[in-house]
Amino acid sequence: MTIQPHPLFDLTGRVALVTGASRGIGEEIAKILADHGAHVIVSSRKLDGCTAVAEAITAAGGSAEAFACHIGDMDQITTVFDHIKDTHGRLDILVNNAATNPYFGHILDTDLGSFEKTLDVNIRGYFFMSVEAGKMMRDQGKGAIVNTASVNALEPGDMQGTYSITKGAVVNMTRAFAKECAPLGIRVNALAPGWTRTRFAGALLDSEKHYTEIMARLPMKRPAEPSEMAGAVLYLVSDAASYTTGELLVVDGGLTI
Repeated sequence: MTIQPHPLFDLTGRVALVTGASRGIGEEIAKILADHGAHVIVSSRKLDGCTAVAEAITAAGGSAEAFACHIGDMDQITTVFDHIKDTHGRLDILVNNAATNPYFGHILDTDLGSFEKTLDVNIRGYFFMSVEAGKMMRDQGKGAIVNTASVNALEPGDMQGTYSITKGAVVNMTRAFAKECAPLGIRVNALAPGWTRTRFAGALLDSEKHYTEIMARLPMKRPAEPSEMAGAVLYLVSDAASYTTGELLVVDGGLTI
């Protein structure tokens, strides 16, 4: 199906890199950007999942490719940006969506390995992905970066201390990049999803006890579908948001009201 996007949302000719795009929210972001004309580099740790998403995009008439990259590995960050420079010569959109949360438990029992892994992906990975993308965008004089944060950045999740801390850092990282990069034509914003039906949140949403507790606090009385996050990212990377930078867009069904 051919979609004729409104000019403000037309991404034709733009190159987008979406991390954590092999499933869930990242997959839906990759698909909606391709639907609106972008060439999407579908990236995640494992190539197979990325390939499946890229093939689905091309089968629907979009433009995409798969490229494996673990953003917790600095060498792999270098590799993916070398590929983008050599193959496309530009990057217009970066969506930092990959994240990890290896430890669920009391904050006092956090082990060093889980702590370091969470910071390596959720903070260091986002930071240096943004640095490398920003350098390319600086040379172009224009670009858009979106970081996936979480409502846990606003209110720490129970038994998710380190993860919540990193997502709080993502929000301030977004503002720091936005402030320094705005004169370069680079906009940087963040998305804070609420409870969303993904594998990432599945363990809690599949628990009757936790589901009941979550729904009791949620005005819309249902979790979001991954596709309900994608439209927010489309706005943030499009010309419709040309004067929007340093913002945190909360999409949580009213949870934080």
